[in-house]
Amino acid sequence: MSSVSKVVPESCLLIVVGLLVGGLIKAVGEKPPILKSDIFFLFLLPPIILDAGYFLPLRQFTENLGTILIFAVVGTLWNAFLVGGLMYAVCQIGGSGLNHIGLLANLLFGSIISAVDPVAVLAVFEEIHINELLHILVFGESLLNDAVTVVLYHLFEEFANFEQVTIIDIILGFLSFFVVSLGGVFVGVIYGLIAAFTSRFTSNIRVIEPLFVFLYSYMAYLSAELFHLSGIMALIASGVVMRPYVEANISHKSHTTIKYFLKMWSSVSETLIFIFLGVSTVAGQHYWNWTFVISTLLFCLIARVLGVLVLTWFINKFRIVKLTPKDQFIIAYGGLRGAIAFSLGYLLDYEHFGMRDMFLTAIITVIFFTVFVQGMTIRPLVDLLAVKKKQESKRSINEEIHTQFLDHLLTGIEDICGHYGHHHWKDKLNRFNKKYVKKCLIAGERSKEPQLIAFYHKMEMKQAIELVESGGLGKIPSTVSAVSIQNISPKTLPVARVLPALSKDKEEEIRKILRNNLQKTRQRLRSYNRHTLVADPYEEAWNQMLLRRQKIRHADRKMQNSYLTVPTNKVDSPTMSRARIGSDPLAYEPKPDSENLPIITIDPASPQSPESVDLANEVPKGCGGLPPSPEEDEEGLVMRAKEPSSPGTDDVFTPGTSESPSSQRMLRCLSDPGPRPEPEEGEGEPFIPKGQ
Repeated sequence: MSSVSKVVPESCLLIVVGLLVGGLIKAVGEKPPILKSDIFFLFLLPPIILDAGYFLPLRQFTENLGTILIFAVVGTLWNAFLVGGLMYAVCQIGGSGLNHIGLLANLLFGSIISAVDPVAVLAVFEEIHINELLHILVFGESLLNDAVTVVLYHLFEEFANFEQVTIIDIILGFLSFFVVSLGGVFVGVIYGLIAAFTSRFTSNIRVIEPLFVFLYSYMAYLSAELFHLSGIMALIASGVVMRPYVEANISHKSHTTIKYFLKMWSSVSETLIFIFLGVSTVAGQHYWNWTFVISTLLFCLIARVLGVLVLTWFINKFRIVKLTPKDQFIIAYGGLRGAIAFSLGYLLDYEHFGMRDMFLTAIITVIFFTVFVQGMTIRPLVDLLAVKKKQESKRSINEEIHTQFLDHLLTGIEDICGHYGHHHWKDKLNRFNKKYVKKCLIAGERSKEPQLIAFYHKMEMKQAIELVESGGLGKIPSTVSAVSIQNISPKTLPVARVLPALSKDKEEEIRKILRNNLQKTRQRLRSYNRHTLVADPYEEAWNQMLLRRQKIRHADRKMQNSYLTVPTNKVDSPTMSRARIGSDPLAYEPKPDSENLPIITIDPASPQSPESVDLANEVPKGCGGLPPSPEEDEEGLVMRAKEPSSPGTDDVFTPGTSESPSSQRMLRCLSDPGPRPEPEEGEGEPFIPKGQ
């Protein structure tokens, strides 16, 4: 049996079982039951869509949302109108049995047969384990094309009753697409928020927590169908919106109940759908027309292949990860039809569509071909083309943390470049969700306490309860600490460490907690981009400092031309100066006409030797805007302490308040441009004081 399931998909086996059951019932003389549209749309389809929407891989879905929408909307419209138009041409040249089928009837048939079925896609693609990209592209298309199918179905059904279709009717029909799709999403979001808010107050009644998830989801579907909106879009939106908040509020047991009950419910519905397809094939009334049936099958394949090739050529111009020819083949080959097309065909009214039996026969033929032929051959084709398959092992925590880090990095790059991509809007949505929505929809204690600490406390409490139930505390005295017991107990040989066995649910919970807490992203208070960068506060000061340097250098060049036109004599070294002063002190007395020049008085015993005099810190008497004091009058040139510099000022080239041209001239006259050799040993002769 296992070898058969590897070759034949489960959906094919279920259809065969339905055919056998229907044949057996008919052989007995009873009338086999037929899959009615009300039963299918109200009871069998919602569990499958809810399971797909609640556990939808949101990251892959949002990253490829543009591609999915193009395939779901543009691709479905292309298939519907191309198949309908070609079938109308076939009916016009096909003979007397097809001449009475008009254009609107063929377009209605094209809209029914062109939509990819999510039930058939799930049944086949989950068995071949295709990679995440191809799976989300085909499955996402099958989910989102429901809005297009519903609009086209009701539109052409209404147009068939009109005597004449005007331009206004066509424009209103085009606008109804946005009403149906966006209206379904809006209804689903409203019920999802209500379910999340209700789960906040179920801490004392854990038993009914799973009930709210099923109840509000089903109410969203019924409300959307009541107003002729897209029920599938409403179910997907409600499941995606409620899941993060509901799982933060409900207990772990309730989460497990929701998970396995949805899987079981969707599996039962899927099984019943395919079995009833087989039974309805035997029980229904059929009208076989070779021209119509074969043309339908051929045109469906041609329209699907052409649509995928043209749309992929356009999509690859904007995608970073291009869709390869192998991917395009799998997308085109995976466009399976299923029970939704059969139920929509069964809903047609005999009064307006007398060819309903022929339509149902063609629809069942296309369903059987796609499920049996394409479903059975897609697995060997995937192996033959070496298409990348889904990773069986889960990603490590290290990979998940680095993935979040790269998202954070790309968001920062988009902010700096001023490009508002999906990382930017995703970050904005996450910050709004954390700041406002979570406070309203998640219980207060759980939203404030870190999940890692909460899980640690829960594990501690669970271990304590297990220890009490096992009677382990009775063996240990309460007054003796664990450390003293370890010291008293005899030392034994080290035993190999045995890792505790964790269940898959507990491992998944730990993985989720670590993934959400080990890498916090976007914790800054404000966003930056190139348009809102703050200017450097020191930039203006540096510019002013550079301008002052240039002005001072320019003034220095002018002073050299004005006051240093006569070459100065060679300046002796300090040793030679001291020797000359000691030999002839009267020769160095100030001249009577040099009253305006300052007199340098240096204590020879002080550490202020001529080599260490810093002329940039010398202030002549009378300079600086203050009158000279008597002490300064006696001492001549006074050594001033250097004032600390302020930020943004130049220590060397910033002119003081007293640096007028005359003071600068005086400082230049006092400068010593000569070398400063090290004093030789034994030269300790002091300068002769003035007046000796």
